[in-house]
Amino acid sequence: MSIAEFSQTFTVPAPAAKVFAHLAEPESYIGLSPLVVAVRDVRREAGQVSYVSVERFTLGPFKYDNLIKVTMTFPEPDRRIVSDVRSPGAVHLVATVDLVPAGDGTTVTETVHVTFPFLLRPLVVGQARKVARARAAELTRRMSAA
Repeated sequence: MSIAEFSQTFTVPAPAAKVFAHLAEPESYIGLSPLVVAVRDVRREAGQVSYVSVERFTLGPFKYDNLIKVTMTFPEPDRRIVSDVRSPGAVHLVATVDLVPAGDGTTVTETVHVTFPFLLRPLVVGQARKVARARAAELTRRMSAA
């Protein structure tokens, strides 16, 4: 198995508690992550939320729905969310989002650690980086509009 890790930091114009509340809801990821078109089977337990996220890949007229299992935990309420993502093809991604108050806004640092079969490296790492950048832009937009 191969491993990749990267992080990005950006600031959104909203308090950490508001950003945390948004990111702690599975439904918020529809459109926040550009491939996610639905979430289902949401289960809430003490300190965690588990669900199935539907990622849609399109190639011309063909569509493929990739069902991924996600478990979010909240080790530091209003400050940290850890998402453990299990995808078909032996892809395992852990995204840790840290929120730090910054004046009227919040500095968001997302660290992504992903393991995957070596042959999938270009696809997995490329998509993970692309999705992380898009998620940062969309979260910033959403927090600006709210």
